[in-house]
Amino acid sequence: QVQLVESGGGLVQAGGSLRLSCAVSRSIFSVNDMGWYRQAPGKQREWVAVFNTGGRTNYADSVKGRFTISRDDAKNTVYLQMNSLKPEDTAVYYCNVYPKWLADNWGQGTQVTVSS
Repeated sequence: QVQLVESGGGLVQAGGSLRLSCAVSRSIFSVNDMGWYRQAPGKQREWVAVFNTGGRTNYADSVKGRFTISRDDAKNTVYLQMNSLKPEDTAVYYCNVYPKWLADNWGQGTQVTVSS
């Protein structure tokens, strides 16, 4: 089973920053585009950002200009730098392969709570 371990979440005030990390099994990291997703209470899991194997990135409109995805191939780790956080960014954040329908299993996620 693929291992995905997210970390770095927490409670932050609006306007603050957090950096999320996701350690990924080497078996999927090297051959797949990797993305970040989030799920707020009562809502479906939504895509946030992607970093593809060609080095290109893309973001959901709701986070464009505020979030930055990166990956460290040597560490099999994906990061999400989140700046100018808003209360509507509150959610559990997950990383996984992109697109979502390719994912076999999910990690436990990391909770991000932004207070107003």
